[in-house]
Amino acid sequence: MVDKHSAKQTMFLARLQDAIDLCNRWHKPQFIGFLDENERLAAEKLTSQIGFKNYMLWGGHAASERVVFGVFPDYMQPEEQTFPIKSFTACFRPCDQLSHRDFLGAFLSLGIERATLGDFLIEDGRCVLFVRAEISDYIFMQMKKVGNIGITLKAGAKNPLPAGRGYTEFSFVIASSRLDCVIAAFAGYSRQKANAAIKAGLVTHNYEVSQSTSKTVVDGDKIAIRGKGKFVVDNFGAITKKGKLSIYGRKYK
Repeated sequence: MVDKHSAKQTMFLARLQDAIDLCNRWHKPQFIGFLDENERLAAEKLTSQIGFKNYMLWGGHAASERVVFGVFPDYMQPEEQTFPIKSFTACFRPCDQLSHRDFLGAFLSLGIERATLGDFLIEDGRCVLFVRAEISDYIFMQMKKVGNIGITLKAGAKNPLPAGRGYTEFSFVIASSRLDCVIAAFAGYSRQKANAAIKAGLVTHNYEVSQSTSKTVVDGDKIAIRGKGKFVVDNFGAITKKGKLSIYGRKYK
C-alpha cells in the first residue's frame, strides 16, 4: 500500500520540477503556492539538489509563514512585485475578537482552496490577508462576513502590519524529550494516542512529517499537530527529583 503522505510529497515535488522545466522551456516565470512550511522546505531541498538558483519564496511580507514559490528564467532577476499576490485589509469591531481560525473557515466555506491563501495577520479590529491574485476579485465580491460578524474589506494594507496570530506560553512536566511524550503533553493525548498520531503522519517536527515516536525534541524545535495547532519549544528545564523533565514553550493562536 502506498503511504498517502509519500504519494502527496511525490506529486508536489513533480509539480515543482514541472514549474522549473516550463520556466526553462518558455523563458517565463512560474509560480506555485501558497506553500506551507513543509512544502517550503521541500522546495528549498529540491532546488539545492538540482542546482537551480534563480528562484524566490515570497508571501507578501517579510515574515511570511506561507509563501509562493517563484522560478525565473536566467534573464530575469526575481523580484517581489512580480509575484501574483494581492493584499486586503478586513476591518471589524475590535470587540468581536475574530481569530485566524474564524477567517480561514470563512474562506474555505466560500469554496476557496487553502493553497490560494497566504498569511492572515490579525489584531483588534483589523486583519491583513494575502491571497493569490487570480481569486482577489472573487474574494472582494463575496467576503462580507466572517461567521456572523460583518466586515469591511479594502484592497491593500497599511504599515505597520499586525503582528500576526500571537501565542500563549505553556509549561509541562514530561517523562522524557521523546517526540511521543512531547506530543502527548501538547495535545492532551495519552501516550498511546500520541504514538498513533505520529505514526499516522499527523505530526510535523521542524516542518517535516515525523513518524518516529522516539525522535528527540530539543530547544527551538517547531512542532505542528493536525487539529491541535502549532508549537515552539523554547527550552527544557532541569530534571525533577522524580526523574521527569520540565518543558517550556509557546502555542500559536
